[in-house]
Amino acid sequence: MTVAASSALALRGGSPARIAPFMSWPEFGIEEEEAVLRALRSGKWGRQEGSEVARFEQDFAAYHDCRYGVAVVNGSISLKIALLAAGIKAGDEVIVPPYTFLATASVVVEVNAVPVFADIHPDSYCLDPKSVEAAITPRTRAIMVVHLGGLAADMDALTAIAKKHGITLIEDAAHAHGGEYKGKKLGSIGDMGSFSFQSSKNLTSGEGGILTTNNPELEKTARSLHNCGRMAGGAWYGHQILGGNNRLSELQGALLNAQMERLEGQTKRRDKNGRYLNERLAEIPGISPLPRDQGETIHPYHLYVFRYDADVWEGIPRAKFLEAMVAEGIPASPGYIVPLYEQPVFQERRFGPYSGANGYDSDLAANAARCPVTERASRQEGCWLTQNILLGTRSDMDDIVGAVAKVYENRRDLH
Repeated sequence: MTVAASSALALRGGSPARIAPFMSWPEFGIEEEEAVLRALRSGKWGRQEGSEVARFEQDFAAYHDCRYGVAVVNGSISLKIALLAAGIKAGDEVIVPPYTFLATASVVVEVNAVPVFADIHPDSYCLDPKSVEAAITPRTRAIMVVHLGGLAADMDALTAIAKKHGITLIEDAAHAHGGEYKGKKLGSIGDMGSFSFQSSKNLTSGEGGILTTNNPELEKTARSLHNCGRMAGGAWYGHQILGGNNRLSELQGALLNAQMERLEGQTKRRDKNGRYLNERLAEIPGISPLPRDQGETIHPYHLYVFRYDADVWEGIPRAKFLEAMVAEGIPASPGYIVPLYEQPVFQERRFGPYSGANGYDSDLAANAARCPVTERASRQEGCWLTQNILLGTRSDMDDIVGAVAKVYENRRDLH
């Protein structure tokens, strides 16, 4: 695809390819107002007294092909509770990707275990099963797989590895509300799934999270962990295990119940727009949308991710390309620019009282050698668009494509 070469870059004084803003987020209306007022006026604002959170747990779990859902204060706590419910102990190893948000790895430290970084696959930016297999040791007790941007990881291969070694498989599905892999909802394939409802997420109440599972024993333990160690049917001041108050409030539950009514339609919109962008952007040299060939049947596109090849763009670095895109009115970003193992908390082992994580290997050179795809994605290739952009119209998507094509045609002006 080409545009007129006379169309000067906005960075060089030309008119931007797009002036209008993209869709705002979150989407809400009278339904959310009525739901929150219903909870407010009930006078039952806590999880223990009301019915909103219980309803949401049932509906969200069922929508994601799970028997159980345990709603909590945020997605980080959901991940932590999943590890504790799995019986992870001090010194155990948990395999995680380094191309993800901090919490995927930091919660491993917070349960006194050792995060072990395995590389991502170049076609999905999710954990590479071969790298996972190579990272397993006799101390490995769990794998934490992230569905990056909502794109499903290779769950057949990862499930087989987990079963082979008798270890727990946890899906960090914070980006993957409504996503499917071979007809199965993400969050239902591993032993447990974890979702976030933080303000940027595809389903949001500002903050919040949920743990999903089909295993009744894991649900029983997780529910106790999120409720001060109480057991179902037990006394209010009966604390059987070491848990905390990690319960979601009724006001948040009510908001999520209203937002759930929008989720399927929003997911279909993003999925359709993502497919269209894949087709169109693939026509532009040096732009490679992450392919949809891992088995995903629905991609919720919390992030639209594509690879940028500076060599094809005559050496123009990614930072300059993205600067030009923003000037054209397309808010593209580089996403994660630092592998987690380079963050000071891991590099300098700033683990505070969590001494069980002392076995962590902070050798940057070794980590980089093991994770070359992560290095490229972080430093050179990865480009993101946020989920609200994919809620727009076909015309909005054409503006994105047109902006990329315009910048490509005028790439020499970026030197």
